[in-house]
Amino acid sequence: MGQVLFIVWRESVEALLVVGILHAWLKNGGEAARRGLPYLWSGVGVGVLAAIGLGAALLGFSELLSGDAQDYFQIVMVIVAAILIVQMVFWMRKHGRTLKRDMETSLSENMQKASWWGVFALAALAIAREGSETVIFLYGLGLAQQGESAGAMVLATALGFALAFLTFYLLQLGGKIFSWRRFFQVTEIILLFLAAGLLLTGIERLMSLDIIPTLIDPVWDSSRLLDDTTTFGNLVSTLTGYRAQPALMSLLVYVAYWVGVLLFLKRARPQATPAK
Repeated sequence: MGQVLFIVWRESVEALLVVGILHAWLKNGGEAARRGLPYLWSGVGVGVLAAIGLGAALLGFSELLSGDAQDYFQIVMVIVAAILIVQMVFWMRKHGRTLKRDMETSLSENMQKASWWGVFALAALAIAREGSETVIFLYGLGLAQQGESAGAMVLATALGFALAFLTFYLLQLGGKIFSWRRFFQVTEIILLFLAAGLLLTGIERLMSLDIIPTLIDPVWDSSRLLDDTTTFGNLVSTLTGYRAQPALMSLLVYVAYWVGVLLFLKRARPQATPAK
């Protein structure tokens, strides 16, 4: 439940940031700019519908599959979720500082052309992107925690949305304690560990199907220190990729993941986060 809440919270704040920038510019840009507000909210609505459509398509497609085909599809989705998380962190590091400026430049150009369809497209694509990523992340988390009840998932999602609005409000106030820069610095670390946990879930399912070898299983047993079958241990396991009884293949993948992530993120210059 905690992982679901975190994903919904983080992704919703990012979506609110984009909508907030667009709304502030249009609202404070004079009478001409305010004509773009209906296009903004229409774009938000289309983006939300696109994300819901993707969720329904994923569930429907998964239900159509059976046996090994369903297992393979679920494994692919878990690994895709992990890759998307890393890609999202990379994108925000690279574009975070210039996000507000780039969007305002685009808005200014649209206003000069008297065309607000660009605002519509910007909002729709931003919401659809964040929403579709959230759907895939939640699908992957659901597969990683198949014992989680649907009610708990819905509650965590609702709490995540509520917390996102509160966080957005606090971040808009600015200040040294609540700042966009600190928010993205902390959450990107948590996201990268969460991606590691999802990746290991996919690898372990491949090992359970004898598609890849375990090599040595287990390498050690740290259950006495922290059992990953307990509630707290499972939370740590999902958020960090911790395993009390890891197979050697899991350890090799985990190490390779972090080496790859560090090399990958070196290509993205650390940027101050988006607008306050």
